[in-house]
Amino acid sequence: MAKEVITPSARIGLSYGDLTLVDYVALNYVVTQLGEMEQLNLYRTSCLTEEMAEILAPAIAVSRKVILKQSSFENGAVTRLASVLHKGIIENLDLSYSSLNDVQFQSLCTGLSNSKLQFLDLSSCMLTEASCEYLATALSSVTSQLTVLHLFGNQIGNLGLKRLCEALQSQHNKLQEVDLQLCHLTTVSMPYLSTALSSGNSQLLKINLSRNEVADTGVQALCQGLQHPLCRLERLSLSDCELTEACCSHLMETLVSKHCPLLEIDLSVNELGQQGALLLCNALKRPNCPIEKLNLVRCELTEVVFVELADSLKRGSPPLKCLSVGLNKVGDQGVCHLWEALKHPSCVLEELDVEMTGLTDACVKDMCAAIKASKTLKKLEIHNNSITNVSVPALVKVMQDSPNMTEMNVKYNDFGDEMFELFETCSKYYRYY
Repeated sequence: MAKEVITPSARIGLSYGDLTLVDYVALNYVVTQLGEMEQLNLYRTSCLTEEMAEILAPAIAVSRKVILKQSSFENGAVTRLASVLHKGIIENLDLSYSSLNDVQFQSLCTGLSNSKLQFLDLSSCMLTEASCEYLATALSSVTSQLTVLHLFGNQIGNLGLKRLCEALQSQHNKLQEVDLQLCHLTTVSMPYLSTALSSGNSQLLKINLSRNEVADTGVQALCQGLQHPLCRLERLSLSDCELTEACCSHLMETLVSKHCPLLEIDLSVNELGQQGALLLCNALKRPNCPIEKLNLVRCELTEVVFVELADSLKRGSPPLKCLSVGLNKVGDQGVCHLWEALKHPSCVLEELDVEMTGLTDACVKDMCAAIKASKTLKKLEIHNNSITNVSVPALVKVMQDSPNMTEMNVKYNDFGDEMFELFETCSKYYRYY
């Protein structure tokens, strides 16, 4: 009966815990009858005991993705889970926001070393510097398959990152993406990461260092690794990292260097200011700059910077496809330079974010002309501005008449409720509430 009702591609979920042993027996029976499951959701399982884990082990073993987010475990349960990782087909494990002590995490890592796991989410799991020792050993294992690791919100600190960086230099390490947001890192640990990036063994393509005290000297150290011919990193997030214009000369030098692999860089929520941003614009004008996606949200930009950004877009080299410059108060007068750039045949921009830049109805005519003229723009973020009801018909019409446009975010402007019905008449996707 279970095989007839539920297909292997189905996603079974039992959330919020408080299940009895009988419930676990029933769940295990249903899942194992299928032979294989796409996703097993055990979100917020409360105090999973070794006995419960023993019952669930066969079901977990035949699931490709297992969600145990916001759960708690007895030590024996984690040991059982580690054993299942070794024997099962699990490729994706979500343990985010679950408290794991050092003993439990050490047990888990023994299973990681010999598993098919490719994606592991350990966000806010109360991991420590000591946890990184166990994790590094697992990552360096010859049988490790892990490619994506999320460590957001764990206090691993500089020494923890140092240990992970040693693992990144292992010839067996396969990590391609790591999230280190809010991990209590400082500028001290950036040389370790720089060394790892230039080691030749690091497979990292994406790293998120946002909300750490990287600072200008940390960026300087990172740039040394980014310029190395063996560095593969394509995406770097440094949002809210206490950066100033002092780091921008190093970034500029890196972006125009012969071997820089970066395609995306997020520098949002840093006080780069006009002078720092202009240095970045100088890099964007160089034909060998590889950047395709640039985030400068809330970076204290001025109209002068917008003029230079527009000039870069008109050159079409680098092929900048995504630009985020919201929360920079330049008003209609500043953003109008970007509207002009969108009209240029060499501009290949696909996504533009000008949230909370002080736009009014006065800009809408130029905005619509730019959207209509652009051959590439697909997504426009104009939320949190001061556009009113009078501009809604023009916004709806330009979306309907522009074949490339797929989404426009107009939330939190000064629209009356009666305008929402007009937005709904458009077949394109609007985000307006």
